[in-house]
Amino acid sequence: MANYQVTPSGNPKQEPSVAVNLLDLTTVMATATDFSSGPPLIGIYRSINGGVNWVNALLPLPPGYTGAEAGFVAYGFPNLFIVSAHVFPSDSNGTVVAYRSTDNGVTFSDPIFVNKGYGTFINNDWTKIIIDNAQSSPYLGYVYVTYNRQYNVDLGGNSVAGFQRSTDGGLTWDQPQFLSDLMEDTERADVAVSLKGTVTLGWIDVSSVNPAFFIRISLDGGTTFGSPIFVSNVVLVPSPLPVTGYEFRVLNFSNMAADTSLTPGTSGNLYAVWQDNRQGYADIFLSRSLDQGQTWKAPISVTNAPAGSQNFFPAVAVSPKTGTVKILYYTNQLDGFDLDTFVSESSDGGLTFINSRVSTVSFNPNGNSPIPTPLIGDYIDLSIVPPDDFLGVWTDTRTGTQTIFAGNNNP
Repeated sequence: MANYQVTPSGNPKQEPSVAVNLLDLTTVMATATDFSSGPPLIGIYRSINGGVNWVNALLPLPPGYTGAEAGFVAYGFPNLFIVSAHVFPSDSNGTVVAYRSTDNGVTFSDPIFVNKGYGTFINNDWTKIIIDNAQSSPYLGYVYVTYNRQYNVDLGGNSVAGFQRSTDGGLTWDQPQFLSDLMEDTERADVAVSLKGTVTLGWIDVSSVNPAFFIRISLDGGTTFGSPIFVSNVVLVPSPLPVTGYEFRVLNFSNMAADTSLTPGTSGNLYAVWQDNRQGYADIFLSRSLDQGQTWKAPISVTNAPAGSQNFFPAVAVSPKTGTVKILYYTNQLDGFDLDTFVSESSDGGLTFINSRVSTVSFNPNGNSPIPTPLIGDYIDLSIVPPDDFLGVWTDTRTGTQTIFAGNNNP
């Protein structure tokens, strides 16, 4: 495995995402919540040699906004990158914006409003973005954003899975749809797009006595969605994790991916991935669907990690060439405290997995802080590098402070 430092050490960087240009594998874009200049902003990082070296910049805020976080980047043919983000003034008016680059990440537009927030009545957070690159999709180029719509925040209100669509490459956005139960709570939803452009949105209901993973399916490019379909019960992991010296929060995000390859036996599979405490410790579970999301197989652990270790923040991607499933995650399995990133890989459609270490150095989640840190970011990410490699990004403290590192299968 090879590791590359994406951002300089210093003020914290966290919540990274990454996207690779499928037509030019040397061009990679990454994002993070970046405190380099003081307040949190969206850092944008560009590599033109496959992730080895990076040029760093910060994306601008809309007028009247003071910070940004929860950024995510997606790639679309031929040279399009779009970044979604949550921007805000203080602790209110959480708003979703998008930034477009049509020149392979060299420059980005000013922020485009996707969905505005209003005081503590409406706060939109934890964005994720995907562009339809599916080979036979009639909706090629459609852009889908998900986010967490929190409402009546100051009164301990609920939250719902928000979804919006752009049919013109992110220039304009349709009206929002809220697809989970309004009387439940969810965190960040996720979207997968099948070979034929079917959109599957997944979320975890975290509020009920019996938390569970659900999906809804759209057969018309995100115009309408069917009724909720049950995937699996979920045992939420504790936050913070029960390890002395851990104080960072651990949220329960859903993760979705679709096999758009033509590999016999796996083409068309859908995968739902999440962290789960059903064994008495945090572990990564996967459920798969062989019938376009109508029914789901019993979930399995993918990590082969020792009992009692803590495995969390999964991110999943599937090779559009080979159908290999790859899941990046944090784990403390090497010594029970320090963190590493591992990748879990399946070449048989999610039946069995082989795990290997990605980070070359274990790191203390608290860095050089004398007191435990309350936040290491809420997620990590990976992107497929066809035909069968990947590039993962995570928050790492081997430099002493929260710094973004990248890693892959290269020796």
